[in-house]
Amino acid sequence: MTDKPEVDFPGGDAPKTLVITDVAVGDGAEATPGAAVEVHYLGVEFDSGEEFDSSWSRGEAISFPLGNLIKGWQEGIPGMKVGGRRQLICPPALAYGPAGGGHRLSGQTLIFVIDLLGVN
Repeated sequence: MTDKPEVDFPGGDAPKTLVITDVAVGDGAEATPGAAVEVHYLGVEFDSGEEFDSSWSRGEAISFPLGNLIKGWQEGIPGMKVGGRRQLICPPALAYGPAGGGHRLSGQTLIFVIDLLGVN
């Protein structure tokens, strides 16, 4: 996957648990819970469909240890294989916490589309 993904506005009620959807299954190395990963990603707000972050918009992928990320990514990326694209819908408890938590996205359900480029 090399193109920035489009996210269809889901509508309806936000899920209360993590929703994992494989858009494309990769055939490379598999991400494990303790791995460092290289990804391209897009993040949009579930309620509005507004983009709030995107590595594509910055023009470069990012690398980081899974343990440093929001719980939705820690739970949603392991098992993914390099070359794959996965959509995660993360309720607030698995994103930036409840409303009033101090982050501008606290209290929001978030949708991420993640392309796994590498695993270390």
